[in-house]
Amino acid sequence: MNILIIKFGALGDVVMSTSLIAAIQRKHPNDTIHLLTSPPFAPIFAEWSDLHVTARERRGVRNTIGTARWIRRLSCERIYDLQGNNRSALLCAVSGSPLRVGNHPRFPYTHHPPDRWTGQCHIFERMLRVLEAAGVGEVERVPVLRVGDAERETINEWLHTHTLARRDFVVLHATASAARADKIWPHFEALGRRLGALGLCPVWVGTGSDAPENQRLCAAAGGIDATDCFSIAALAALGGQARFAVTNDSGPMHVLSAAGIPVFGLFGPSDWRRNHALGQRENVIACTEIIDQYRGLKSADCLSRVSCEVVWERLTQAGLL
Repeated sequence: MNILIIKFGALGDVVMSTSLIAAIQRKHPNDTIHLLTSPPFAPIFAEWSDLHVTARERRGVRNTIGTARWIRRLSCERIYDLQGNNRSALLCAVSGSPLRVGNHPRFPYTHHPPDRWTGQCHIFERMLRVLEAAGVGEVERVPVLRVGDAERETINEWLHTHTLARRDFVVLHATASAARADKIWPHFEALGRRLGALGLCPVWVGTGSDAPENQRLCAAAGGIDATDCFSIAALAALGGQARFAVTNDSGPMHVLSAAGIPVFGLFGPSDWRRNHALGQRENVIACTEIIDQYRGLKSADCLSRVSCEVVWERLTQAGLL
């Protein structure tokens, strides 16, 4: 029997969905599980040998029609829509599948939570209820990012090349998408300097568009520019060797939450209650919790008001410095 899971993006959402996908696999041990995702995120599942991953472009009428035809050819007995937008709902509606699991109590879903989704809780908690409606339980509350032996060896070689010992470095993600520059905490340079002075090497991570800022930060504050050095899953494995991480509210924040280390996420213009990394609630640093004039707000443009000293104090209180 074919089972289809739909999860197109974005990065943080896909990472959080990995434990949901693993739970669905455990629910259907004798079935063929297919995952429909976007091309940038297919490599996350490279080491999931028991998962059939198909990557298709999700935007555009022609792509949507092609994807709908592909789904109908699968003749799925059950579809889990973990995306929950209009496009994925349309794909479910024309799928021909008799059982369709989703986030919204309306057509085309046959199994769903009873109440409407209005952003009333963390999205992961909501998705637990979605799976519960279909009889799926026992979901791990940390992401599942699998790394192969070859990639793990590459990480070890990289650490050796840069003479980095376990727990003697800190992973920093200091950027955000071009569309969300308001999510960037402006004091990473000062934090990097203080970490270096303490003997902790800052490792600046990110992808191509992050390169100019990471180069600037590395030159100004010291450390290692690791832009584009690691795959998504490998970044989590690297994080597992670090002492801790500090990030903006971003995809890498969620990736690093799979590392088993403290990940301090900086929040302002996004609601930390709905977006914090799994298992890291106690490590949230939100200006709406710190700055008096913004207390009680779900979000605010106040990240610049969170000083390096405030972050340093949190790290000290956690016994990490």
